[in-house]
Amino acid sequence: MRTCRASAAGKFTVVLATIVVLAGCGGGPSPRAWAASVCGALTPWRSEINKLTSSTDEQMTAQTTPAQAKENLVRLFEGAEQASEAARRKVEKAGVPEAENGEAISAGFRSSLGKMRDAYGRARDTIDGLGTGEPTVFYDGVRAAVETLNKEYDASALDTSKLNSEELKQAFDEVPECR
Repeated sequence: MRTCRASAAGKFTVVLATIVVLAGCGGGPSPRAWAASVCGALTPWRSEINKLTSSTDEQMTAQTTPAQAKENLVRLFEGAEQASEAARRKVEKAGVPEAENGEAISAGFRSSLGKMRDAYGRARDTIDGLGTGEPTVFYDGVRAAVETLNKEYDASALDTSKLNSEELKQAFDEVPECR
């Protein structure tokens, strides 16, 4: 699997592909049921992250005061943090797929979403702590916070290089929730 740097939508695709190549172990939902639950959790998350990313981009180019930009960006990153936690909880609720390494897959996926949630929270806190008296200093701080967020977000991706499951790949390809 190749490594890619992408927008939030592209990163969702990487996360979904991660699930596709991973496997789980017995006692939980079937791979199809698990895939449907996970995609059901990630689809609204992806939409919310895309909307928030677009709003953040607009905010960075809008003609607003630093105080207005700060308020809007803090709210946007808080929304991304909450959306990521909601998705993590839904994936947790989906359980462990009945496939080889299911526990590790489920835990890894929840961990990845938790790291994304935390990255958004740190970005929110950093921007919330910036002063707005000097616009150049404020926007430099925002750019630095967003750069850090992007690095942390990229680092939160699951390592799928050693895991593979044709059963889960097929499930993700077939269930309507993942289309």
